[in-house]
Amino acid sequence: MVRPRKRSVPPPRFREPKRPTWRRALRRMRRTALSLSVLLALVALAYAYGRIARPALMVEQVDDPFTRCGHGRGRNCVIDGDTFKIGARKIRVVGIDAAELAGKCRAEIAQAETSTRALQDWLNRGAFTMASDPREPTDKYGRELMTVTRVAAGGSEERLADHMIREGGARRYGGATRDGWC
Repeated sequence: MVRPRKRSVPPPRFREPKRPTWRRALRRMRRTALSLSVLLALVALAYAYGRIARPALMVEQVDDPFTRCGHGRGRNCVIDGDTFKIGARKIRVVGIDAAELAGKCRAEIAQAETSTRALQDWLNRGAFTMASDPREPTDKYGRELMTVTRVAAGGSEERLADHMIREGGARRYGGATRDGWC
């Protein structure tokens, strides 16, 4: 009778898989982290050099007089301290929040009147430029969101939002919930 030879190594189908050691796991994590960082760097470089198309701002020049909105008041008018109309289009100034004319208290209504006058005065000072971001062209009310600027004396850029915060009684607004005016 011939005895089968004893195998010191079990056949492959019975072998238990090797547990990864902490060194192997660390090597795998390093490779993954290195690959991700290289990919991120390439995307950043492509964006910086314009290989990935950035959406272009839609820019429009306006040089018309503005009145207060109301029956028979004209084609271009101011609705309140952060919204105005050009024809049938409603434009919302990006970056500010102004009090509402139909406010909840006398203080809010007075503040809204001041803001509305300040907006109308700024718009009537001369030509200005409106720029919209095509990624977010309108707000939830259907108003066009615009950044409004003008070239000031000396060639510097004057932003309507900064003027309204400084002199028109508006406050900064980034899209979060708004505080009351009363």
